[in-house]
Amino acid sequence: MGILLIAIAGVALALGSADMTFLDAYAAVFARFFPAWFNTTPLADTVVWTLRLPRILLAIGAGAVFAMSGCSTQAILRNPIATPYTLGVSAGAGLGAAIAIILGGAILSGGSADFSIIGNAFVFSLIPITVILLLVKRKGASSETMILAGVAMVYIFNACTTILQYFADSNAVAATVFWLVGDLSRAAWYQLPYVFGVLILCFVINLWLAWDINVMKMGDDTAKSLGVEVDRTRRLSLIIACLSTATVVAFTGAIGFICLVAPHICRIFIGQDQKVLIIGSALVGSILLLTADIFARQLLAPIVLPVGAITAFLGGPLLLYLLIKRKSIRQ
Repeated sequence: MGILLIAIAGVALALGSADMTFLDAYAAVFARFFPAWFNTTPLADTVVWTLRLPRILLAIGAGAVFAMSGCSTQAILRNPIATPYTLGVSAGAGLGAAIAIILGGAILSGGSADFSIIGNAFVFSLIPITVILLLVKRKGASSETMILAGVAMVYIFNACTTILQYFADSNAVAATVFWLVGDLSRAAWYQLPYVFGVLILCFVINLWLAWDINVMKMGDDTAKSLGVEVDRTRRLSLIIACLSTATVVAFTGAIGFICLVAPHICRIFIGQDQKVLIIGSALVGSILLLTADIFARQLLAPIVLPVGAITAFLGGPLLLYLLIKRKSIRQ
């Protein structure tokens, strides 16, 4: 999967609407490191380093974060459809972005409209996390209760976003809808330290908690008898999954299905060991999002489709196929 990810990234670097060949694209990359050996043109240098490379790296980092967050959430709540999106993170981010776009309100103001949208999206995505943590602290709150609470918050946030769109002008509605679908066209170099920072944090903590989560899959009582601090592990895992997803969603918008489909694909080929599953899910998530972005850029070139629509279009049938295949294997 690592080799496949590198190969797909190489293809993504060379494909696009700009009038340049594969060799021109790769020469623009190597010319930065070996200027004496490689020559490039201003067009190729601008296209590769300003447009394509940030987009490719953001797709790799975002896909890995989404997949790992979905994998850990499904394991910790013992539910195959549990993801940070199910818990309301993306819906909260969507409401925050809609407030910034339609009303111009900014909780975190940084002098630009883009920063206001990013800041609002991140802050509002924290609301579902707070509610879920309060439920975790409450005695007797089951995983089903937390998921249902997340679904309730999704409906509340979506209703608020719809009301805002109803009274907004057409340009603001179009901008809000485009953000809600999710896209990588806003990729920039300044975003990558945040995305890869939460990626490394999410990866390290998930590996650290892997043994505990494997035991918790057998039930809370069994895990407690083996010395696992169930409440602490569940709380920490949910915090990391939701915070990392919220950080990435603030930059990319609500790109769905990666966090749901990637872990299921890995379980078929890898199994249930959380330590291996986390690594596999990260790679598959990056591959899926990067592949979807290639389709988004090439299907109607030079028109670039929102990648969130492509992941939903490809992810829905793929999830149905996986469910049917899984059922036939069991039979």
